[in-house]
Amino acid sequence: MYKLFTSESVTEGHPDKICDQISDAVLDAHLAIEPNSRVACETYVTTGLVVIGGEVTTTEEVKSKVDVADIARGVISRIGYNDIRYKFDAESCGVINVMHSQSMDISRGVERGGAGDQGMMFGYACDQTEELMPLPIALAHRITRRLAEVRKMKEKSPMKYLRPDGKSQVTIAYHEGGRISVDTVVVSTQHDPEPKGMSESKWQKKIADDVKKHIIGNVIPEKYLTKNTDYHINPTGRFEIGGPHGDTGLTGRKIIVDTYGGYAPHGGGAFSGKDPSKVDRSAAYAARYLAKNIVAAGLAKECMIQLAYAIGVAEPVSVLVDTKGTAEGVSDTELGRIIGEVMDLTPLGITKHLDLRRPIFEKTAAYGHFGRSEKEFTWEKIDLVDSMRAAVK
Repeated sequence: MYKLFTSESVTEGHPDKICDQISDAVLDAHLAIEPNSRVACETYVTTGLVVIGGEVTTTEEVKSKVDVADIARGVISRIGYNDIRYKFDAESCGVINVMHSQSMDISRGVERGGAGDQGMMFGYACDQTEELMPLPIALAHRITRRLAEVRKMKEKSPMKYLRPDGKSQVTIAYHEGGRISVDTVVVSTQHDPEPKGMSESKWQKKIADDVKKHIIGNVIPEKYLTKNTDYHINPTGRFEIGGPHGDTGLTGRKIIVDTYGGYAPHGGGAFSGKDPSKVDRSAAYAARYLAKNIVAAGLAKECMIQLAYAIGVAEPVSVLVDTKGTAEGVSDTELGRIIGEVMDLTPLGITKHLDLRRPIFEKTAAYGHFGRSEKEFTWEKIDLVDSMRAAVK
């Protein structure tokens, strides 16, 4: 007997991820000049067009220095949309900026240290992987990141035909007795047309063989793959039209990809484009940080944390810890007490503890906000392990 669980990821060239990266790049540009800037930036992309809107409260100096159109073009270029054949490229696309100031009704609550909105946020960690993330989303991210890495090798790439858009999906089989295997892998990757003289079927077979060899085989450990693992590579049979020309994109539409791949709950609030006064982002980071430290400390094999806030109010209105019965030597109630002792859970407290008023967020906007090892991802540190262990009574 076994159970199956599936998670997906998308590449940085996916239309929604283009938008997330632009929104976070705009946020970073403001924070780089004025760390106390308040930003909520949304982006929309379609064939040949980028529309950027939202609210920003900052100094006149920042407003005069931040060129939103230039930032958007830079992101699009870095992703790899530099070819007019894609019908969306950094040089020729139009950029419309309709950002304005934050509502004074919201601002008055934020200025006194309150949360920028109401809502509930979740954090999660488990011992399935070294990064303390669920295995399905961890492997799905590895595939999409690898697609981008191979594409950006350019002339040295074994897959020179790759284009920026792409998706992955991994189904994990959790067997009785604890054995884990990969049941199904789905990869859809945008590509150039078949070379002259080659049939579509032969071209797609080459792409499938290359994906198995250079992508999947490079990032999924052999111990998880079996003779029964099922592969679906470009299952429609062709994926030339992609990016914003194939589908419109919008900030915040990949919130499950951004977090735990559906393995843990999500409060519904997106992250990208939001400064840390927005608890949608900062409290979700804090909840992940605390859950990860609980698991890293050996206090549980799995941990889910929920935090909830009221707009304009600093302290959370509720805190929940749920270890799914895996806690060792401590109750969930006790863990709830402990996390309140080791970290100030007000928006200002979280921001200070995790040092969030820095231009670090564009990196978070592709391949997941959690389970990362880059130094900017302070919420992935396990520096509370000793204090948590010591707090257990």
